[in-house]
Amino acid sequence: MEPQVFYRTVKVDGLSIFYREAGPKDAPVLLLLHGLPSSSRMFQPLLTRLADQYHLVAPDYPGFGHSDWPDPQQFDYTFDHIAVVMGHFTQALGLSRYTLYMQDYGGPVGFRMALAHPGRVQALIVQDAVAHNEGLGANWTTRRAFWADRSAYEEKLRTNLLSLATTRTRHVGDDPNVELYDPDLWADEYAFLNAPGQAQIQSDLFYDYRTNVESYPNWQAWMQKAQPGLLVIWGKHDLSFDLGEPERYRKDVSSAEVHVLDAGHFALDTKADEIANLVRTFMKNQH
Repeated sequence: MEPQVFYRTVKVDGLSIFYREAGPKDAPVLLLLHGLPSSSRMFQPLLTRLADQYHLVAPDYPGFGHSDWPDPQQFDYTFDHIAVVMGHFTQALGLSRYTLYMQDYGGPVGFRMALAHPGRVQALIVQDAVAHNEGLGANWTTRRAFWADRSAYEEKLRTNLLSLATTRTRHVGDDPNVELYDPDLWADEYAFLNAPGQAQIQSDLFYDYRTNVESYPNWQAWMQKAQPGLLVIWGKHDLSFDLGEPERYRKDVSSAEVHVLDAGHFALDTKADEIANLVRTFMKNQH
């Protein structure tokens, strides 16, 4: 019997926040924080594989998935703001201790939550999320230019960020085994990115990404001091980030477990069983 997954909403700061939930309420909590341009849907494979032993909660950020998409004129789409909303989300659900599972944008959201309330964080799982400037790699040149001069580069950035080709590449990367990928993954995300209002929302948030780079030294310092339990999972076909990034985490947390898989940026697309087993083993060692 496949475990039951529940699809729920809760009011947080006046917004309807959608989340997926599975597993016993009294089990260790995994808070699953998604990337761009996905949603809690990316964690569906883990929800069905780990709910026998863990309480899994996967929210959609404001402006993503099935959560409210407030107008950018009324809502600041910044990582600071989203992290605050997600912090209030955990309080609304009564989650006082959790392991953070952070993918892509989940890194900037999760690290902010960890630094704001370190006592709530039991351990960290990082899947293709960057915490070191070098981890962004060469393909971030145009993106850095956008941060330096938004008006000059906004159109170029949107063309790239919201395109079907980029949305597909985010999944497949340079993986030769393209037949393993369900094209619905990027077709659905492309449709989401081209919904009314999304271009502005995603541009605003991506412009704020520069604040993550400024925050990297703080996140590193916190990891170096706290030495949290840390599992790093990476897809070697990920073209979004530099492949040297997983090992950089080991410099911050000497006991970090690092696994580079034959997968892409969204490694759960093709390696859900393997990742579920890694998470299970890691979680058992945290207690």
